Amino acid sequence: MAGVVCIESHYLPSIEYLCAILPFETVEIEVHEHFEKQSFRNRCYINTSQGKQMLILPVTNKHGKTPVHEIRIDYQQKWQNNHWRTIESAYRNAPFFEFYSDDLKKIIYEKHEHLISFNQKLLSFCLRKVGLSIQVKETITYQKDLNSTILDLRGVISAKEDYTHRSFYQPVAYHQVFGNNFVANLSFLDLLFCEGPNAIRIIQTAERKLNK
Repeated sequence: MAGVVCIESHYLPSIEYLCAILPFETVEIEVHEHFEKQSFRNRCYINTSQGKQMLILPVTNKHGKTPVHEIRIDYQQKWQNNHWRTIESAYRNAPFFEFYSDDLKKIIYEKHEHLISFNQKLLSFCLRKVGLSIQVKETITYQKDLNSTILDLRGVISAKEDYTHRSFYQPVAYHQVFGNNFVANLSFLDLLFCEGPNAIRIIQTAERKLNK
């Protein structure tokens, strides 16, 4: 790994997101951009008995041009119980759920005031569980044009377009809990709970197919 990539913060990031940052030794999370509604900044997809399901993290001050580092999580909505029960129902029969679920549940039930700090904690969880030592930093100010030594991926992984429109991720099938048809590019949780320590190999293979 080498170099630096700048990218926005995602909630329980997708496998594509992990593939995108995999080649880099440092990730700078853009925290001074304006919050974008209907984006992966506060939503993700998991696999359930009813199929692919979106989890949305409710936030409070999302109107107007609000810097993402000022976005607060809305705890008036009982999202913690809803998200955890949905995750547990979806993955309790997955081979590696019991190995990682306690740590994840603890993070979800911690009361992080801001979206950024919560997403950062979850990203660190994902990286740590697959043994990736990528350094994660936050941007100091917003810069429209970044230093030429930094790859700018801000806004590239968009919820408005399918992953097939981008070149970070080529699906590598693995056994999932539900259904006979493989569902690609879910939250990294799906891969972690289903494959455990083998998740890193699958990420490396999915990234390598198009980027190596």
